Amino acid sequence: MTFKRVFGIVIDSVGIGEASDANKFGDVGADTLGHIGEFYKGDLKLPNLAKMGLSNIRPSNPIEGVPIVNNPIGYFGKMHEVSVGKDSMDGHWEMMGLPVTEPLGFFPEGFPAELIKQIEDFSGRHVIVNKPYSGTDVIHDYGEQQMKTGDLIVYTSGDSVLQIAAHTNVIPLKELYKICEFARSITIDKPYRIGRIIARPYVGPDKDHFTRTSDRHDFTLAPTGETDLDRLKAAGLDVLAVGKINDIFSGQGITDGVHTVSNDDGMKRTLENAGKDFHGFSFTNLVDFDAMYGHRRNPEGYGKALMAFDEQLGDLLASLSDSDLLMITADHGNDPGYKGTDHTREYVPLLVYSPQFKQDGSLGIRRTYADFGATILDNFNVSGNSTGTSFLKSLK
Repeated sequence: MTFKRVFGIVIDSVGIGEASDANKFGDVGADTLGHIGEFYKGDLKLPNLAKMGLSNIRPSNPIEGVPIVNNPIGYFGKMHEVSVGKDSMDGHWEMMGLPVTEPLGFFPEGFPAELIKQIEDFSGRHVIVNKPYSGTDVIHDYGEQQMKTGDLIVYTSGDSVLQIAAHTNVIPLKELYKICEFARSITIDKPYRIGRIIARPYVGPDKDHFTRTSDRHDFTLAPTGETDLDRLKAAGLDVLAVGKINDIFSGQGITDGVHTVSNDDGMKRTLENAGKDFHGFSFTNLVDFDAMYGHRRNPEGYGKALMAFDEQLGDLLASLSDSDLLMITADHGNDPGYKGTDHTREYVPLLVYSPQFKQDGSLGIRRTYADFGATILDNFNVSGNSTGTSFLKSLK
């Protein structure tokens, strides 16, 4: 069984329970989907994900409000991460056959003075904050000061990120991006080796009305080796990137990429791809789950976003033909019912569907996210992913 088009959707941060090594990350008890279900007390309505087998993944502890189904429309399972971190970059690279084996740089106390001075010297602007902070809280607490002084708000989190926030009326986007590009250029190697430099523009008249814009841009490390996206592109296949996929892979291995402003926009762009006559892989990231609800520890908003996604998923399912394969997964967890504000080390769901299927069943626990990419390569008869194991032959 092979397919002309494969659609991969990463529902960013939607974990499905603590991974076997969660203790190494201080994440014992994390359960993104489980805790959202508990919050909604049975009112989490995800009919399309349910019929794909979402709760079948954990039959002894189904997600509250999401029933186990006797005959799911496809295959279900979960995947374990082998990368040394739990960042979006780690998760996506591993999906595409390139696990992150060297730890990235983390700066829980803020960035070294010499790095900050380089950014100040290059930009001609003073840096303020320089410590872990919530992205919405930091502009509330320091945004008015930034507007008055023209300073750069630099902050981090539990991930390997250096984020720079600035009001667009004070520091235009072009300048902010240029500063972030410089920060990227000096943090590629040790002693910093930071995974992502993130531009965080915001607007608004005062601290009670500041909002971050959709012009966020992630300047990631370029992949340290060949990925499955590179392999697909080299084989002459279409590789369509939707959302922050282009940023995560620094544009490498992509034949066409589109920026999105929301989950809703990401699904609309994916539906547009479903209406195109292409041969290859459409890869979508829906970041709102993570950025807007997981990090902000907002289970209510997270649940609403999941239900909105599920509704659009119904439209996508209806648009697929026998020559299409859909695979839905996540890149890590970010449990809104857990302590802190950072990603959580969890298994991620794996849901696979095609109208061509005559059977359904469990894909079990996959040892690595790289099985995702290995299956895509196998479908197109492309080699190169030595980390993952294809489950293509299990699809019937």
